[in-house]
Amino acid sequence: MTRKKGGIEIRPVRSSSTIYEQKMVVHTNPSRAPSSLDGVSLPLLSLVLPGSLWHLMKRSTAPLVKSRLRIVSAAADIFHKKGVRTAHIGEIAKAAGVTRQQLYHHFRTKGDIAEEVVRAYLAGIKTGTSRLHGRLESWSDLKRIFIAHIELFEEFQMRRGCPLGIIANELTEEDETIRQDLNLVFEALKERIATFLKKEKSEARLVPTADEEQLAHLYVATMQGAMLIGKVRRDSHTIKGIFEDLWRHFSRYKA
Repeated sequence: MTRKKGGIEIRPVRSSSTIYEQKMVVHTNPSRAPSSLDGVSLPLLSLVLPGSLWHLMKRSTAPLVKSRLRIVSAAADIFHKKGVRTAHIGEIAKAAGVTRQQLYHHFRTKGDIAEEVVRAYLAGIKTGTSRLHGRLESWSDLKRIFIAHIELFEEFQMRRGCPLGIIANELTEEDETIRQDLNLVFEALKERIATFLKKEKSEARLVPTADEEQLAHLYVATMQGAMLIGKVRRDSHTIKGIFEDLWRHFSRYKA
């Protein structure tokens, strides 16, 4: 594959032993979106928020709406950088440009924030408006998705893995709510690929013997593995090679 460009419900944490514990006492395409809002740096804004939420954030005059979305986006970036376990409420508030009291108004625990971050990813995937999971109507669109993943991780010098995988890797058996939310996200990733392949088969662009569901599962598993290996090795050539192999495997089933 050549590298081309152009072409909320909140639930409480159930156990203090989970990675999402850290309770707070309340005292009071998808084109790339801008990287800041009101002077606050939000480097993963276009990755986390689906287009409809970004427009809501940009146009809304309601301070509470803007504050909540800024918290979610800032937390997503911090979780992506260092994981949920070591992230601190204070640094999330600072990155979002809000006070602790303002953050407390929206979220009771760090687990609440993590759950809404995951649901923001899910919304972006389902609507096809996130940077990594945009429109998928052709094989060219599928290839662009592969390239978008490579470009994102090169931007971070291969120092970060999959945002979802980082959260999933920290789960314990007590984290049932966030596990269910993550399962919905991975199922959505699988389903959008399977749906595309089924459409291609119905229009005679995919060989009749192709197993759409199995190919979709392979896509999700390979992408996750590639991003993990790329982060460990800090080598973009490795992840590019894996994506190229995955692309060639998919191409074998084109009619």
